[in-house]
Amino acid sequence: MRSLHAAFAFLFLGVATGAVADPSTVISGKAYVDYTYRDNVDKGTDTKDKASGTSLDLKRFYLGVDHTFDSVWAARIRTDVGNEVNGKYDVFVKHAYVQATLDPALVIRAGASDLPWVPFVEDIYGYRYVENVLVDRSKFDTSADWGIHALGKVGGGLVNYAVSVYNGRGYGDPTRTKAPAVEARIGLVPVEGLTLAVGGTATKLGQNVQGTPTPNTATRYDAIIAWVSGPLRAGATGFYATDYDKGMVLGTTPSDKAVGYSGWASFAFTPMWAVFGRADYIQPRKDTRSTLKDTYMNAGLQFTPVKPLNLSLVYKYETTENGTVSTSNGTIGSTVAGSKGTYNEVGLWAQYAF
Repeated sequence: MRSLHAAFAFLFLGVATGAVADPSTVISGKAYVDYTYRDNVDKGTDTKDKASGTSLDLKRFYLGVDHTFDSVWAARIRTDVGNEVNGKYDVFVKHAYVQATLDPALVIRAGASDLPWVPFVEDIYGYRYVENVLVDRSKFDTSADWGIHALGKVGGGLVNYAVSVYNGRGYGDPTRTKAPAVEARIGLVPVEGLTLAVGGTATKLGQNVQGTPTPNTATRYDAIIAWVSGPLRAGATGFYATDYDKGMVLGTTPSDKAVGYSGWASFAFTPMWAVFGRADYIQPRKDTRSTLKDTYMNAGLQFTPVKPLNLSLVYKYETTENGTVSTSNGTIGSTVAGSKGTYNEVGLWAQYAF
């Protein structure tokens, strides 16, 4: 524990006193920006949500500091600006951990760090700045949380794994819970370019605080198959979840199941130009409301004038039938029984990293 405290103290003190000139300290940043027209229409009432229109948005901005102490010990802190609320931005600590690399097969992190599934799929997908991956877009998972995390590669990269024992409320809320959530992933790379992986999660969704009964446990199972080699990226992922809702965990909402699937492909004609597309399908209440369905797609053209900058012209479309769903693009659907809602967005998306 003394080593953990010393590592964090050194990291903050080093940045404050200008130690970032030390080559063992690296400052990095990443921004997701878009200038688009969007409309989100409830077809039952013929009304649009208040975010419909044309605007320039800074969706996310990350600023991080990584420090390497020696061949074993390292630390990171990374802030996340985003998640607009009432027209304002919130600032979160997304990463704040000390890392011990004991072996390529065993890396341990203590603090706020990536969870096993979402960042793993993001790296394979390659277009996070355009849209969150399936379980993140549909709010069945998040990318990071506070806890203890172990990861590694075995057999020269043939097998990879990650396990997190974490609070369960997301990196924006480090509130203590009575018992931790668990998420795990194991992946196989049988040939270069091909990835096969499965994952699982058991969580109380952060509701298991003192004095609050949580009779049910939310579970989710994930799978992915993907090919990333040369100019081609292609993949498919899916999930199956039970009781993945706070009300279901608390027992105030009837138990239910959810399923979702996503497929994508991109092709780089040259180092500067690429085309991409994706389609998602979700049934968030498969047992109790089987007619509630959400379909999403996007298609775009990416231009990379210099390596740290990606620019994309993109069209997105989403429709939700027989109810509403909460997504990273807002609440989509209709409040009128038997009707639907549609979401359209077109414009320019950009990612800049340094």
